[in-house]
Amino acid sequence: MANSMWGGAFICIVALLLLRAFSRWLHNWYNPKCNGQLPPGSMGLPFIGETIEFFTPHYLHDIPPFIRKRMQRYGAVFRTCLVGQKVIVSTDPDINYEILQQENKAFVLSYTESFLEIFGQESLVKHHGMVHKYLKNLVLHLVSPENLRGSLLPEMDKATREHLNTWAILGTMEVKEGSSEGRKNAHKVIKEKLDERRKLASKSEKNRDFLDHLIEELDNKDSILTEPIAIDLIFVLLFASHETTSAAMTLAVKFIADHPEVLEELTKEHEAILENRENKNSQLTWQEYKSAMTFTHMVINETVRLANIVPGIFREVLTDVEMKGYTIPAGWSVMVVPAAVHLSPGKYDDPLQFNPWRWELK
Repeated sequence: MANSMWGGAFICIVALLLLRAFSRWLHNWYNPKCNGQLPPGSMGLPFIGETIEFFTPHYLHDIPPFIRKRMQRYGAVFRTCLVGQKVIVSTDPDINYEILQQENKAFVLSYTESFLEIFGQESLVKHHGMVHKYLKNLVLHLVSPENLRGSLLPEMDKATREHLNTWAILGTMEVKEGSSEGRKNAHKVIKEKLDERRKLASKSEKNRDFLDHLIEELDNKDSILTEPIAIDLIFVLLFASHETTSAAMTLAVKFIADHPEVLEELTKEHEAILENRENKNSQLTWQEYKSAMTFTHMVINETVRLANIVPGIFREVLTDVEMKGYTIPAGWSVMVVPAAVHLSPGKYDDPLQFNPWRWELK
C-alpha cells in the first residue's frame, strides 16, 4: 500500500515538473528573449508558427494577405515564425535598404533546408562570402551588356520565334507533373552536357557561352569552382529564371489583354520598328531594343512592379542590429517584402492599377 502511494506521488511530481517545464518553454516561445526591443507580432503555434497561413494561395499582383493583415495590426515591421524559424518581417523601405546594404556584414543569404535540398548544398544560395561573390560574378558575366548584345538577344529572338510558331499548330499544351526524381534527372542532364561540351573542340571567343566559361573555370587549377558547385549553379539559374520569367510573362499577357489602350500603344511602337527595317523578318537588334522600345520598357517595368514574382527575400542575422528603435537579434532571419514597397500608396498613385505611363518621366 505504502509503495503504491509513493509510486503515485512520484508520478504526480514528475508530471508537475514536466508541466512546469512545458509551461516555461511555452512562455519562452511566445515571449522570445532579446537584448533590446523586439518588433511586435505573434509566434503562432509551437514549432510550426504561422507557416500554414503564410503559404495560403493568393493573387500575385497584390500584397499577400498574411503580410497585409499583420501590417495593419503591428505596423511595417513585425515578428513571426515560419517553418520553425524565428523571422522578422520588414515592409519598411528604409529598413529593407539597410538590410540589403549590409549583405555579408550583419546579414547573409538564407534559405530553409527543404529549399536547399531542391537547389543543392553547393548552389549559389548556400554559399557566403568570397565563394558567393565569385559565383555571383560568374552569373553577372552571363547577363553583362556585352553578352546580352552579342549572344543572348539573338538567341532569345530565335527561340521566341520558334516557340510562337509552335502555338500556331498546337491546339493544346501538355503540362507534365513534377516528381521527386526531377532534381536528380536535371543534374544528370547538366552533367552530360558538361562532359559533352568538354569533348568538343575549343570555340572562338566570339562564340563562347556561359557553359564554356564554366568549363574554363573548372579546368583552372587555381579556381575554387568544383563540378558539384557548377552543376548546382546551372540548376539554380534554370529554375529561378524559368519560374520568374514565366510568371511575369503570363501576367504581362493578362494585363495587356485587360487594357486595350496599352495593346494599341505597343502595336504602334512595334509596327514603327518594322517600318524602319529593310528586312521585316530580320532579328531584333540591340539598337532597337535600347532606343526604339520606350513604351515596351514601360510595360515591362509596370508588369514587374505589379507581378511581385519574389514574395520575400530572406537573410540570416549574424549579429544584433538596431533599426528604427527595434532590435533584430542574431540567429533570427529577416524577410524583406518587395511587394509592400511596389504596391505602396505612398510611393505610387493608385498602386494596384496597371498603368505603364507612370514610368514615362522616370
